[in-house]
Amino acid sequence: MSWGSELWDQFDNLEKHTQWGIEYVEKYTKFVKERSEIEISYAKQIRNLSKKYQPKKNSREEEESKYTFCRAFLTTLNELNDYAGQHEVIAENLTSQIITELSRYLQEIKSERKSHFHDGRKAQQHIESSWKQLESCKRRFERDCKEADRAQQYFEKMDADINVTKADVEKARQQAQMRHQMAADSKGDYSSYLQKFNQEQNEHYFTIIPNIFQKLQDMEEKRIERLGVCMQTFAEVDRQVLPIVGKCLDGMTKAAESIEPKTDSKQVVESYKSGFEPPGDVEFEDYGQAMKRTASETSLSNTREAKEKPAGKSKGKLWPFIKNKNKVTHESSSPPSPSAVPNDPQSPKQHKEPLSHRLNDFMTSKPKMHCLRSLRRGGSGPEDFSHLPPEQRRKKLQGKLDELNKDIQKEMDQRDALTKMKDVYVKNPQMGDPASVDPRLSEIGQNIEKLQFEVQKFEVSFWCQSELSSLLYLLCVCWPLSSPDGSYTEEQNSETQVKANINPIPNPNPTSTTPEFDDEFDDEETLPTIGTCKALYPFEGHNEGTIAVAEGELLYVIEEDKGDGWTRVRRNEDEEGYVPTSYVEVFLETNAKGAMTYI
Repeated sequence: MSWGSELWDQFDNLEKHTQWGIEYVEKYTKFVKERSEIEISYAKQIRNLSKKYQPKKNSREEEESKYTFCRAFLTTLNELNDYAGQHEVIAENLTSQIITELSRYLQEIKSERKSHFHDGRKAQQHIESSWKQLESCKRRFERDCKEADRAQQYFEKMDADINVTKADVEKARQQAQMRHQMAADSKGDYSSYLQKFNQEQNEHYFTIIPNIFQKLQDMEEKRIERLGVCMQTFAEVDRQVLPIVGKCLDGMTKAAESIEPKTDSKQVVESYKSGFEPPGDVEFEDYGQAMKRTASETSLSNTREAKEKPAGKSKGKLWPFIKNKNKVTHESSSPPSPSAVPNDPQSPKQHKEPLSHRLNDFMTSKPKMHCLRSLRRGGSGPEDFSHLPPEQRRKKLQGKLDELNKDIQKEMDQRDALTKMKDVYVKNPQMGDPASVDPRLSEIGQNIEKLQFEVQKFEVSFWCQSELSSLLYLLCVCWPLSSPDGSYTEEQNSETQVKANINPIPNPNPTSTTPEFDDEFDDEETLPTIGTCKALYPFEGHNEGTIAVAEGELLYVIEEDKGDGWTRVRRNEDEEGYVPTSYVEVFLETNAKGAMTYI
C-alpha cells in the first residue's frame, strides 16, 4: 500500500503521525539510557558489596585463608566483582551501540522529515494559488458575459424606439459589439487557464504529492526498521556477556564445591594444637584419715610448715596454678576467668610437684607473662612468638623462616641481575656507567646481611622450640611411665637430678656445694600485706593454687591483680592463695600503690 495513492488527502494526519514516530524514537532512546544508568548503578553496588566483604589486610586474613570455606567465599567475592564488570560492559555497549546511534539518527530523520513536508507545503500552496487564479478568470468571464447581454438588450431597445436618433442607435450598437468582444476574450482566457489548472492539479495529486508521501513512507519504514535493529541490539548486548557471566557463576559453583569440611576441621587442630599432653588422672585422697589440711596446700604457699607435711603422689601433668616469684601461671599461661573456675567437689588439693613446678617455671618466664597480658589488653605478640604454645610457636617460626628465605632469594636474584648489567657496562661503556650500579649492589648486600642475621636468630629460636617440644614430650609422657603406678614421686634425689637436667641454675649461696631447687621454691619470703578485701560471693577454690572463701569474709591482700583476673590473699599465717578479682572488693592501703578501691 502506497501512501501517495491512498493518503493523497491526509497531509495533516501524516504530518502528525511522522512527528509521533520521531517522539517514539526519543522515548525508546530515553528508555535505553535509563536502563544503562541502572546497569551502572547495579554494577557499582555489586562492586561495593564485594569490596565491603573482602578480608582486611591484617593478621586475621592469614588465619582465614587456611580454611576452604573462607577461600571459597573469597573466590565468590572475586567472581562477583567480575560479574559486576559485565554489567558495566552492558551499560557501555547500550550507550555506544544504541543511545549514540539513535541520537545521531534522530537528528537525521528530523531534518529529512522537515524537508519533505516543506516540499509538500510548497506544492500545496502552488495548487491553491492556481485555483484562485482560475476562480478569478471564471468570475471575470461571467461578469463580461453579463455586461454583453445588457449592452445587447440596450441596443435592441434603442433600435426599436422611433424617437431615438440614428446616432444614439449606432452608439448603442457599438457598445454591444465591444461587450461581446470582451466576453469572448474572457471566455478564451478562462478556458485556457482552466486547462492549465487541470493539468497542474493532475500533476499535484498524482505526481508531486505521491512522491513526497512516498519519501515520507520510506523514511517512516526506515525509522521502524532502525528501531527494530536497536531492540535486537538491546537483547544482543545482554546475550554477549552471558558466557562470561556464566563463567563467573561457574566459578562461584566451583568455589562452593571446593569446600572440604573435613579439611577445615583438621585445620582447626593444626591452628590451635598447643603441643601439651592432656593432664593425667587425679589421685584419690582419703579424707577419712586424721590429717590437718591447711590452706597452704591449696594456695601453694612455700612456708616451712608446708615443707614438713608429707608429699602426696600426683601425675605431674595438671599444672593449673604454680607460684613463681609473686605471680601465678596456668597451663595456657593465664588463669581461667572466674566464670570458668571448676566447682568439682572432688578436685583434690595437690601437694607440691617439683618437676611440674620446674617445668611451669621454665615455660612461664616473666617476659612471657607480660606478653600474654599485653595480648589480652589488645597488644601485639613478641617477634619470636614466645606467647604461643609450643606447637603453634614452632609453626610460626617455620613460616617466618620460609618468608625470610624467600626475601633473601629475591635480593640475591636482584644482585645477580645487577652484576650481569655491570659486566655489560664494563664491556660496553657506551651503554652505561658501571659505577652507577655499585650503590644499589651495596644496598642489596646490606639487605642480605640483615636478612641472614634474622634467619640465624629465628633458626636458633626454632631449634630451641623443637628441643623444648621434645623435652616436654619426655617430661609429660616418658617420665610418669618410669614409676610403677604411672605417676612420679617427689623423692629428693630423683627430683634434684631431673631439675638439674632441665634447667641448671647457678647456686646463689657460695657456701653451698649442692644446688637445692626446693629451696628456691619453698624458702620464699612471706609477702607483706598491701591491703584488705571483702568477699562478695562464696568461692569454693577447688583448683590448685586457689583458696576457699565465704561470702562476707575479710582477708588480707598480699598481691594485687596483675591483669589476669586473680588476686592473691591471706587468711592467716598458713593459709593463702588466689581468688577471682571479680569475687572480692579490694581496699589497697595508701602506701601500697596509692589509695585505690576497685571491684
